[in-house]
Amino acid sequence: MASHRVPKADPSQIRYWIELLADKIGPRPCSIPETLDKVARILADRFSELGYKVEFKPFRYKNATYCNVIAAPGHLNGTGISREKALVIVGAHYDTVSGSPGADDNASGIAGVMEVARILANSPPEGLRLVTFTLEEPPAFRTRNMGSYHYAQKLKRSSANVMGMICLEMIGYFSDRPNSQRFPLFFMNRIYPDTGNFIALVGNKRSTSWTNRIKDGFSRGTDLPAESLNAPWLVIGIDFSDHWSFYKMGYPAVMVTDTAFYRNPHYHRPSDLPDTIDFERAAKVVDGISRAILDVSTWQT
Repeated sequence: MASHRVPKADPSQIRYWIELLADKIGPRPCSIPETLDKVARILADRFSELGYKVEFKPFRYKNATYCNVIAAPGHLNGTGISREKALVIVGAHYDTVSGSPGADDNASGIAGVMEVARILANSPPEGLRLVTFTLEEPPAFRTRNMGSYHYAQKLKRSSANVMGMICLEMIGYFSDRPNSQRFPLFFMNRIYPDTGNFIALVGNKRSTSWTNRIKDGFSRGTDLPAESLNAPWLVIGIDFSDHWSFYKMGYPAVMVTDTAFYRNPHYHRPSDLPDTIDFERAAKVVDGISRAILDVSTWQT
């Protein structure tokens, strides 16, 4: 395995993106497409400033147009698809439920993607694709109307060589209080910590190998504790984000998460505000993910 020197993530950059989205812009539901369009253009401009090739991929839903933003280090072919180079997709959604500013869900995930983009900008792996998705939340949630479903479906139809997908879904809420972590199954507290001070890497059974590879790289890049779980869809929450769309297309995918409603009491509420976010530990998540991206990108598939 090649050795990589990865620049460290900057907590102030994580703060910048979360405050911009959650404070200055505010709720970003599908019912306000003009707000989502504004966010898409802000993200695209930043990708371009960092030297990435950027493509908007619009689609229609309920008489409005919504847009995924795709950033790639090299020349884009269609949706950023290359049949020769194995792709590593790193994505997060920028929409929210109605009435929530969405600091953790999911401005934190977007902040993670944008910080990955920044610290890898000087030498991003050729197969890296950074994607900010729209329409992850209800009413599109877990339907073919999700932005990630549109993108994953295009990958499949184009016979893209996809190594795997990494979904950043709520990476900013941590607690050092005992019993601050809950679980979908009663016996899991015998296996996993009951203190919500770790990040979780979660996937379906078919993605076990991919999850393990990402976790290995993650642990080499940060001292933040990480726990992993690969389980069937019957475990509630195992596929509750954009990685679901990639499962539907048969691609391996992993969700990197602070476990959402199993830990964060502000989930989908007006109180999901920037002052609840741990910017330092969110930056450590980015450190781990960036190292994992570089590590898996050296593998031949």
